[in-house]
Amino acid sequence: MARLAVTALTLSHFRSYKHTRIESDGGIMALHGPNGAGKTNILEALSLLSPGRGLRRAAPVDLMRRPEALGWKVSAELDSLSEAHEISIRSEGDSARNVEIDGKKAPQVALGRLARIVWLVPAMDRLWVEGAGNRRRFLDRMVMSFNPKHAEAALAYEKAMRDRNRLLKDQINDPSWYKALEAQMANSGAEIIAHRAEVLSRLQAAQNNADSTFPKAELRLVGVSHTTSDDLAEAFSAGRMQDLRAGRTLDGPHRADLHAIYAAKGVEARACSTGEQKALLVSLILANARALRDDFGAAPILLLDEIAAHLDAGRRAALYDEIHALKAQAWLTGTGPELFESLGQRATHISVQESGAGSRID
Repeated sequence: MARLAVTALTLSHFRSYKHTRIESDGGIMALHGPNGAGKTNILEALSLLSPGRGLRRAAPVDLMRRPEALGWKVSAELDSLSEAHEISIRSEGDSARNVEIDGKKAPQVALGRLARIVWLVPAMDRLWVEGAGNRRRFLDRMVMSFNPKHAEAALAYEKAMRDRNRLLKDQINDPSWYKALEAQMANSGAEIIAHRAEVLSRLQAAQNNADSTFPKAELRLVGVSHTTSDDLAEAFSAGRMQDLRAGRTLDGPHRADLHAIYAAKGVEARACSTGEQKALLVSLILANARALRDDFGAAPILLLDEIAAHLDAGRRAALYDEIHALKAQAWLTGTGPELFESLGQRATHISVQESGAGSRID
């Protein structure tokens, strides 16, 4: 089977790294070291190889190594479906990210044609008990892993909605000012809704068809009462007076929420224990990876930060077995090498340490 893997990663003045290079055989990479050593910075650099703002959603200026503040560069050698590519991403000062693929400038969305990257970070552990916005972002990140152009629809919708909300806040009541914006929102909104529904169906099928230790989740999207562009346009028009009173748009895909139920127990994810919520998240990430493997032709690159948190030794071993069976390149982080003992020789083990000059790789 074809593979997708970063075979070399070079960081220059990125976060805590002045300069470092990591080479990989394309298999599982187990990074261990104390908190604050710089493990997550490596995963963040890898996440920039896909469209979007990366796993921390950081602005380019925040990725510069301090105190030099010289700008930064992430370079990668990528094996994608039996083709080798060189990717370079850099930023000078507070400028936007510049992407080059095989020596030629490229838009960010082009990264999605070469690499599919899925991640799970500790900030997601409270996904089921926090606000709907974080769950929408989580879902949209999975949607983008299948359809990188989903980002374009989301940006178009958000831009038109910001302009409409500005009119609402200014109490503008002229229908001609709203019509064009609402048409843009309706068209982009219908795309967003369709993309989300398709991916939820794929995730559900990937869970149902898998022999996995991790619990299955029944997924559904709530808060969406209009799905076609015509229905959305009509709803925006009909809701103007109410929106004027509120000063913002009250209906549309930006109000959707992802609900999950622990299928075996019939309990909503938000009511589950911390360990069960983590297991459901892992289950969804694995389902995403399995569905992407069938869609893209190779398993995605997995970035799993502090993955051992809330997983006992048995579940950790089961997770490693499933990753190995997927034939996915996975970059895992943890505080100590004992967390990766059950991987044995199936992984490359790397020690990340903090020094006076920043982070170093041993």
